[in-house]
Amino acid sequence: MSEDRSKYHPRLKPLLASLPDKPGVYQYFDEDGKIIYVGKAKSLKKRVSSYFTKDSSGNGKLRVLVSRIADIRHIVVNTEFDALLLENNLIKEHQPRYNIQLKDDKTFPWICIRNEPFPRIYSTRNPVKDGSEYFGPYASVRMMRTLLELIRQLFPLRTCNLSLSPANISSGKFRRCLEYHIGNCLAPCEGLEQEDTYLERLAQIRHIIRGNTREVIQGLREKMMALAERMEFEKAQQLKEKLEILERYQARSTVVSASITNVDVCSILTDDTYAYVNFLRVMNGAVVQSHTLEIRKKLDEPAEELLGLALAELRQRYASVSPEVILSNPPDIGLPGVVFHIPQRGDKKKLLELSERNAAAYRMEREKQRQLVDPDRRSRRLMEQIKKDLQLEELPQHIECFDNSNFHGDYPVAAMVVFRDGRPSKKEYRHYNIRTVEGPDDFASMEEIIHRRYRRLLDEGATLPQLIVVDGGKGQLGAAVKSLRLLGLERSVKIIGIAKKLEELYRPGDPLPLYLDKNSETLRLIQRMRDEAHRFGITHHRKRRDKGTLKTELTGIPGIGPATSAELLRHFKSVKKVKEASPEALSELLGPAKAAKVWEHFHGGDGTPNTQQGIMKEGNTRQGTRD
Repeated sequence: MSEDRSKYHPRLKPLLASLPDKPGVYQYFDEDGKIIYVGKAKSLKKRVSSYFTKDSSGNGKLRVLVSRIADIRHIVVNTEFDALLLENNLIKEHQPRYNIQLKDDKTFPWICIRNEPFPRIYSTRNPVKDGSEYFGPYASVRMMRTLLELIRQLFPLRTCNLSLSPANISSGKFRRCLEYHIGNCLAPCEGLEQEDTYLERLAQIRHIIRGNTREVIQGLREKMMALAERMEFEKAQQLKEKLEILERYQARSTVVSASITNVDVCSILTDDTYAYVNFLRVMNGAVVQSHTLEIRKKLDEPAEELLGLALAELRQRYASVSPEVILSNPPDIGLPGVVFHIPQRGDKKKLLELSERNAAAYRMEREKQRQLVDPDRRSRRLMEQIKKDLQLEELPQHIECFDNSNFHGDYPVAAMVVFRDGRPSKKEYRHYNIRTVEGPDDFASMEEIIHRRYRRLLDEGATLPQLIVVDGGKGQLGAAVKSLRLLGLERSVKIIGIAKKLEELYRPGDPLPLYLDKNSETLRLIQRMRDEAHRFGITHHRKRRDKGTLKTELTGIPGIGPATSAELLRHFKSVKKVKEASPEALSELLGPAKAAKVWEHFHGGDGTPNTQQGIMKEGNTRQGTRD
């Protein structure tokens, strides 16, 4: 523990020293006696002490938490799993400020089998502890309604809210309703159906809800064959129709592999602010439930910790007892009687990829929703991420990127693109023709354009960018820094270089490159800027090169200007074909005087001294005819 902390809260030091080296749950309290954080630990002594070491000082959020701790209390438990469950319950009860909240922003529907005689089946969003059975929750209301509709098609069940006690039924106080006459109910209210047969159907319904349709299909098929053998073909046909309905429903389920039964799948995707945990339940080779949980991170919690918390919560919520869990990351804690598996290939790997796609799709959906509510949110988050990754002092809302182009040292040009709030500002793009550099010298070219650009901004009193990006490694970066130093801007503007080969980022004064994750938003934006500057510069370079080529080949002819040269190229398509053109073709296009100059330029030394006169004569004849 740091000296400042021990002086500020002198009672913390003896508390830390007295913590047991056993699994348990620890609680942090502020000076008002309010719980601000709850955590679990394999060893309370090691885990809690780690918050007060110097190694934890790099995390800003963690420093804020530690600065507010006034008291520490702990609860010792027998196993890590007990600690996980206790932590989850305490978080739900107290909702500490610095804990992630494993809850959803809406109430999901459940299927309820009512605890009553001749139980009803219906949907509800408010489970009540009255002995009834609840299945769910269902993230998709459509999926739940489809399942209820399937049950009603397969089995006649009552929908009324009558109290069907034996005494009420025997007294004859009820009368059969329309549901009986249209075949949706067998009228247990008048004693036309016994409760034991009604409960047999409920047992089959429970199998269907849990996704175990195979046993129901097998049982219905056996009954159908028995009825057919007894020549009860009408009843057999009714069962056959129900079988077809059930098989169609089963076919709509996401089938993975018939060999995968009773398995849970859990994957996690994280960014700096949120984590998305997708949970799949697989029964008999088909996905029967799917749910994605969004978690807002509070203390930059690692993926392993978030996955362990979410997995315990989701298995408890869905009452899962699957003995195997397929995971994308190893959780930080084990579950008793459960085997964790991280597949590398095969059907289970495909199942894990399906879960990851669900998590990614949910993240994209949530990002779109947040973008609609707050259009500037993404750009602010991106600016914060770039500031963090590149260790900048302010948000890089104005970034400029430079690139050079030349052709074997000829026609050297440069381009600058401007991005504001992570978006291109094309009206501020600029082209540069290199003035002072001879030959292919990218370093000197970069030095020139950086100096010219920021000399002008200083003269005009314009605002400077927060970040400059140059396309190149140490050499280009060093040349750019040299110009900034001459202008007195070396400490005013941050600058980096990006090398194309390994996408390395170089910073002034740092001999080692900075490597960012290939999926990093910061790296993707820098690459986009680099590519945009390259595209913009190449377009200008080609135009200048084409113009230069045109000038040396055609406009070098005395008396032939750019307009005539362009007319020749439009007609003959290339300089080579202009050279190969006949005197008559040239004269017809340009007239005899200019045609003679072009012909003489290309063929004047070929031993035909009368060519110009012949053209002139022929041209005069045609001119006279036109007159």
